[in-house]
Amino acid sequence: MACGPALAQKKMRVIQRIPDQQALAQSLPGKADALNLKSAGALVIDQSANRVLYAKNVDAVVPIASITKLMTAIVALDSNGALDETIVIGEADVDDIKYTRSRLRVGTVLTREALLKLALMASENRAAAALARAYPGETRAFVAAMNQKAIELDMLRTRFVDGTGLSSENVSTAQDLARLVVAAHGYPLIREFTTAPAYAVELPNGRLAYYNNSNGLVKNAGWTIGLSKTGYINEAGRCLVMQSRIASLPVVIVLLDSWGRNTRMGDANRIKKWMEGMFSRRPAH
Repeated sequence: MACGPALAQKKMRVIQRIPDQQALAQSLPGKADALNLKSAGALVIDQSANRVLYAKNVDAVVPIASITKLMTAIVALDSNGALDETIVIGEADVDDIKYTRSRLRVGTVLTREALLKLALMASENRAAAALARAYPGETRAFVAAMNQKAIELDMLRTRFVDGTGLSSENVSTAQDLARLVVAAHGYPLIREFTTAPAYAVELPNGRLAYYNNSNGLVKNAGWTIGLSKTGYINEAGRCLVMQSRIASLPVVIVLLDSWGRNTRMGDANRIKKWMEGMFSRRPAH
């Protein structure tokens, strides 16, 4: 299936402005200490009022691991490549940075759509690498397009060197990543794929490989999540970005460099509980 005019509907024409430094300085007073988040960097933005609710180390330039794959998906979709085009996993897609494993063996054939879903939902590195390699001009041109898109989104302290996030040289800030989340949320396929709870693909041997979403919160009935992406390499720690609705408010949440395996999810739940306590009891107008 071609991705011409129909794909245009997936693109976000207007990028929502993210609060600047003056707005960050006007975050709700006295709340940061009370939350006691474990993530080294964090940002929570109320999209309905374009207001910062929580900010912690938002300007620190740090590795972002697989949060990178949100930009990978944006560039892949913007390229207008057919979603039903088949792409073969090649030797070039094998991770020679962290030597991570993959069930997508060399020779596996999947559509661009399936690769997008695996890269976003399950953070599949070979899927992301294959998407970049299948771009016109191959991986080098794809990475250049990622960095150009970052400039267009005013992500001026962000740099990409690959489409997977395996390199610690993929860096950004919490504030820049909030812009990325808002932009990515404008693509229906990215919203759908990042929040899908599970997915199965057929391998060359005929067996099905079952993948689960790397963010278990998408299966939690207490959460309303519009976009989700996790990330982890040693240099970045545990990372999580989400667009969600909490206490009737649309919010962007960025959590970077959380030190424990489950603390980024714990931080997200702490933010949710804090917001529900703060906003759910607001008087009706």
